[in-house]
Amino acid sequence: MATASDIISDWPSESREAAQLVIDAFGEPHEATASQLTWFDVDDSKRVTAKREFSPHEFPAPHTDSVTSTVSYAVPPELASDIISFDGSVTIDRTAGELSATCHDVEANHLALNLVDDIVRGAYSSKEARDYYGKEFLDYRRGLPTPYMEKLRLITDADAADPDERTLSESAIEAARAEGERAKRSA
Repeated sequence: MATASDIISDWPSESREAAQLVIDAFGEPHEATASQLTWFDVDDSKRVTAKREFSPHEFPAPHTDSVTSTVSYAVPPELASDIISFDGSVTIDRTAGELSATCHDVEANHLALNLVDDIVRGAYSSKEARDYYGKEFLDYRRGLPTPYMEKLRLITDADAADPDERTLSESAIEAARAEGERAKRSA
């Protein structure tokens, strides 16, 4: 069986180097395909994935995104726009109750996820979170403390899933189906 290092050996350098950092941190993945490695329940995350595919990202400075950290976390729908304005590499899956950040390493994902929590709690606006992200990004390079990068500070919620609300009744669905059948017969 191929090791994770074998799998990533032909990946582009941008995603291969990022994936190797995750392998070094968490060992062999729980699942592996030719294009993705996945670890479950590591680093206080629901899952961490390293992907062959990467995206160029300019915030806060040019780099590539290929490592995703996902947590169970309910984002209030009315704050989704603020969160996306903060960082385009943060994604919300309301139905599954998941919040994800994708960057070049897990530590940068910690930074983004922790700042989303600050936005949700009202501690920072989207702009203030962007400003803090840049500050901590530079502090890391200065060798200064980076508390938001060190670990996830937010509280995850295993019950964060939101199946939404039904808007169509069975009778409305059945009436539409019957109408469709009548239209087919008359055509």
